[in-house]
Amino acid sequence: MREQDVTYQAGGQTMDGYLVTPEGATATARKPAVIVVHEWWGNNDYSKMRAREFARLGYTALAIDMFGEGKQASDPDQAKKLAGEVYASPQTLLTRFGAGLDFLKKQPGVDPARIVAVGYCFGGSVALAAARAGLPLDVVGSFHGGLATKSPARAGTVKAKVFVANGGADPMVKPEDLVAFEKEMKDARVTYELVNYPGALHAFTNPKATETGKKFNMPIAYDEQADKKSWKDFQAFLAKSL
Repeated sequence: MREQDVTYQAGGQTMDGYLVTPEGATATARKPAVIVVHEWWGNNDYSKMRAREFARLGYTALAIDMFGEGKQASDPDQAKKLAGEVYASPQTLLTRFGAGLDFLKKQPGVDPARIVAVGYCFGGSVALAAARAGLPLDVVGSFHGGLATKSPARAGTVKAKVFVANGGADPMVKPEDLVAFEKEMKDARVTYELVNYPGALHAFTNPKATETGKKFNMPIAYDEQADKKSWKDFQAFLAKSL
């Protein structure tokens, strides 16, 4: 694999991404590619690790920057502020996501008509927002992301097939959120799959989540079984969707 730090522009601001190109990728053999959207901590080692995992599967992967200039949070207060600024402005969210999407589409060996977006926690909410807005995505995956929205999908707008991996014991996603999300997807005629992983808390795919949860007294924890199962389930979803 080829790994490189990259920069691109979004709304006049420099964004710090991380691009991973799989071994054997060529400009003539165009293949699907993956956008990875980070947690509310910023584009850190975890999102970059996920980008490498997708590259090992043969996808060119770009871990995008949603905060600008590579900003990362060191505590929940900073993270809430950075994520809140994005949530508060749907236009900012779509501009920053769209800039990463445009950058990825231009990479050698990428099929611009087959782009996957995958997000974790905050990133899952961002990926779902991009799908709801009708951005040209083939597949969207949300892992322990928020499902509630003020801009629900409308019939005929969503182009992506949607996969949601939710922690069955995640206190940040209410039972009514799950019900509303499934109704939203059905009403909008979206092909989707929602899987609840029993006992899994928020951030269950991040190996550092348990340590972070204890440090900041947050209800998050790593769940190895749910992590491995959701990764396998998403690969199966990709195989039948792309």
